[in-house]
Amino acid sequence: MYEITTLRLPDDFEGEVVATLISRTAGSRRAVLYLHGFTDYFFQDHLADHYVQRGIDFYALDLRKYGRSLLPHQTRGLIRSVTDYFPEIDEAVRIIRQDHDELTINAHSTGGLIAPLWADRVRGRGLVHGLVLNSPFFDLNVSTPLRVAADLLKTPLSYTRRALPLGISTVYGQTLHRDHHGEWDYDLEFKPLSGFAVHAMWLAAIRRAQRRLHAGLAVDVPVLVLASSTGLRVRDFVPEARSADIVLDPRQIARWAASVGPHVTCVRIQEGLHDLVLSAEPVRKQVFAELDRWMNAFVYQGNENSP
Repeated sequence: MYEITTLRLPDDFEGEVVATLISRTAGSRRAVLYLHGFTDYFFQDHLADHYVQRGIDFYALDLRKYGRSLLPHQTRGLIRSVTDYFPEIDEAVRIIRQDHDELTINAHSTGGLIAPLWADRVRGRGLVHGLVLNSPFFDLNVSTPLRVAADLLKTPLSYTRRALPLGISTVYGQTLHRDHHGEWDYDLEFKPLSGFAVHAMWLAAIRRAQRRLHAGLAVDVPVLVLASSTGLRVRDFVPEARSADIVLDPRQIARWAASVGPHVTCVRIQEGLHDLVLSAEPVRKQVFAELDRWMNAFVYQGNENSP
């Protein structure tokens, strides 16, 4: 069973803001905090199971304007800067660290871009002891013309709430949801097959964050970057979409991994989906094995009480 805590946050440009902290505890002094991606929320119960079974307390954030935190007046996922998310991460970490000596952040996709920027901001304070980045959103997987157009989104365009005409694909959702070609059951209102609209304001915020990462961060804890071995661009569902990252380009992820900090391990997962822990069972077993090996080596340093 999970405990749900609503985090009340300062208003933003759309008004009232909340985030949601979800937790399952194992009575440990160690904890992990999960951050989801774009068009996403926490539903990966098997990820929580993995940590709790190893004696690690599990926490997840539904960030502002996502999932359990979306309020009626809000635009799904809309932010002016990825730093907008820092207050809920700060508060979640404050709550977790009251009862825990060690904290690892496990973040996926857009969460995997937000987490190293947050960790870079708090370096030297001992708040976090490791980062696990699952297919982090380190770059845009688009054609050169679209990349140039995205980088032209500067003031005043960067503050418009207009949705961009980028088209809608349901292929990734089809690879995941059990009503289509996947094995997972989740709320299609929180995570629709067609994703969320991409707004100019959001895209400009993401590009500023990516340029900041590309310039080099100095995250002072060990970092594990996980990415699929294969990227694939498809417009319609094909069987190969179930064994590749069809959202991001894993080569870009590997390229920029070293920009996070001085202590980065990058592992490529054969036949991994974009959200690697939602891959086919043999693949996600490899993901969890790599995760355990890395945590024991670099976060818990192989001590006798390691999970």
